[in-house]
Amino acid sequence: MSAEPRTSGHSDHVALVDVNNFYVSCERIFDYSLRNRPVVVLSNNDGCVVARSQEAKDLGIATGEPFFKVRRLMDSHNLAVRSSNYELYGDISARVMELLGRFGTWQEVYSIDESFIGLNGTLEQVRDTAVQIRAAITQSIGVPVCVGVSATKTLAKFSNHIAKHNPSMDGVCIEQLMEPALVSRIMSQVPATDVWGVGKKTGQKLTGMGVQSIAQLKATDPQLIRRKFSVVLQRTVMELNGQRCIGPVEERSDKGQVMFTRSFSTPVRTREAMDQVMSIYAQKAASRLASEGRYASLLTVTAGTSRFATSAASFPSAQIRLVRPTRDPIVLTKIAVAAMNELMEPGIDYVRGGVILSGLSEHPGVDELDLGLLGSTSAEESEKVNVSDVVQQVSQRFGAKAIGLGSAGLAKAPEWSMKREHMSPRYTSDWDELFTVQA
Repeated sequence: MSAEPRTSGHSDHVALVDVNNFYVSCERIFDYSLRNRPVVVLSNNDGCVVARSQEAKDLGIATGEPFFKVRRLMDSHNLAVRSSNYELYGDISARVMELLGRFGTWQEVYSIDESFIGLNGTLEQVRDTAVQIRAAITQSIGVPVCVGVSATKTLAKFSNHIAKHNPSMDGVCIEQLMEPALVSRIMSQVPATDVWGVGKKTGQKLTGMGVQSIAQLKATDPQLIRRKFSVVLQRTVMELNGQRCIGPVEERSDKGQVMFTRSFSTPVRTREAMDQVMSIYAQKAASRLASEGRYASLLTVTAGTSRFATSAASFPSAQIRLVRPTRDPIVLTKIAVAAMNELMEPGIDYVRGGVILSGLSEHPGVDELDLGLLGSTSAEESEKVNVSDVVQQVSQRFGAKAIGLGSAGLAKAPEWSMKREHMSPRYTSDWDELFTVQA
């Protein structure tokens, strides 16, 4: 296994590598029938479209469109529909990011399908490396990527945008190798709202100032932008002008917590069912912490009825500060179940719930199982540590469904679990669903 890539450091250039149509591309790795065909991936409980292939985009299908509105296209236009296969997407993402880390002097994973990496060398050498990255990911993993390279993160995102929208570039754009006049022309044609970090509201305010394109934003006085907006947008303008000033911290705001919250396919009304919800999500969150090498000092449980419910509304929520940072699934499960048991009202239809772990650190608490809430003895603590290790090791080797604590260990999916009627197999993370080849 390669060494852990550094998340900061100097490099001559910044590259942004982005998987094209990520969810759909993951589905196409193992199912050749989906290639050159319109494909959509649905949200939780198969509610609406969250990802589209280019062929589906060409049919006019929009992100967020309810599934029932596009169902008719399954017959008339051979539209393929898949439920969100988060297990598959997460595993493919991890493989892509690990492979990318081998090419960069540093790496910052920005999202499930995007990563910044640092590259050194001449522009021609960097172009060769970018081509190698595309080839390596296509050959080793099977998903297409675009690579944008420039002097700053903001310009790297812009370069990636150019690569993605110009097929003649074969998925690679080195902004500094382009004619300056061509770059300026593209910037004048692309709206400022397409710039990384510029949202809709900010875009409206910029329009009121006469700033509509990227070129106009780039030409605006950074000090004026700081006075009118914020230092964050000021840095964006400076980055558009080639000055590197966005560091690793600003891309990691989503790393401050681990969250497992879902809507239920059928309402949860009993304490027994809610116990199972809390058990499953607490153990998923604990597993995520273990994979990231982190520990939590705060645990939040939450649940809620429908906003449109005509009966009694209930939105129980509680945050518990742990005595010491932990990622122990036994500790977290017991606390989550106990906390929600005190809050929920049996008989009410809860349609969502979850567990959030925050206050994260890379250091465990000493004797972290010595919690008064659990009332454990030293012998019990030793046994629990061993059980926790076993649960984690089995899950990592045989998949998350292989073992669980309490009601989370039931093999049969609970009635409330997320509806995924069009889900493909979890080819890479479940022993029972491995890809098979007929010989």
